[in-house]
Amino acid sequence: MSDLNLWDSEYKFMCVIWDSAPVNSGRLVELCKEKLGWKKSTTYNAIRKMCEKGLIKNENAVVSVIVPKESVQANESESFVDRTFEGSLPSFLASFLGGKTISEKEADVLTELINAHRED
Repeated sequence: MSDLNLWDSEYKFMCVIWDSAPVNSGRLVELCKEKLGWKKSTTYNAIRKMCEKGLIKNENAVVSVIVPKESVQANESESFVDRTFEGSLPSFLASFLGGKTISEKEADVLTELINAHRED
């Protein structure tokens, strides 16, 4: 089972992989140096750790994704709402919007999302 709880640096590393996978591990080292300022050893340690978490696999020096970005984002969002708003989606939305306004199109999209996920 995958551990979808990531530290900020792990998430940034996974974003590099999600944007590039499948990617040769040597190329991934170059990308992480360029985008994250990491050394080779840091990247290889991160590869090992993310493999252990079940998020990626490294076969024949090619790193590929096991868990999609959307799954990690959904888990992180749910954890955030649970932790910060005691699981209340309306409280989160009210706080998120604050004094902002949204367009008619955004309101329609949100209404569609709510209707698609409404309990019967």
